[in-house]
Amino acid sequence: MSRSRHSSPARLVAVVSLLALLAVACGEREPTVAEAAASLQTHVLRLLKERGALNVQVEDPGGKDIPCGEGKAKRTFAATGEGAEPEMDPGSMNDLLVGALGRTADHKYHFADPTAKPFRLVNEVTRTVLVLDSVTGRYVVKGETECLSLS
Repeated sequence: MSRSRHSSPARLVAVVSLLALLAVACGEREPTVAEAAASLQTHVLRLLKERGALNVQVEDPGGKDIPCGEGKAKRTFAATGEGAEPEMDPGSMNDLLVGALGRTADHKYHFADPTAKPFRLVNEVTRTVLVLDSVTGRYVVKGETECLSLS
């Protein structure tokens, strides 16, 4: 049995994420934790792809609600990928990710101290936070949703 190229899991996540983003943006409502998590996963993987990361591995597949109280939860997702230059320092790796971010998702810097590491970037529409915490020669992108309603 062969699979249609249109039924890949990555394509499905991208479509669900796009629909969730449109629903939130058009309706001016807060996304659910599941909608935000789908956007988060798409943004992390798209960012690594845009940077040309090699051997991308999902380190935290997320999918589990982490209770925040008051009937709300958050979710996480993380992936890594090798850089083209194995000896590149972590700061340069993060800078390259920030440069690619403008072509993948609308996240803005969010920290009180501009020299703070790792970089935390916030997307107010999708209610997600990306954390860029690369190590020598390896891109590391983690993220989490804000505490959001389950439905």
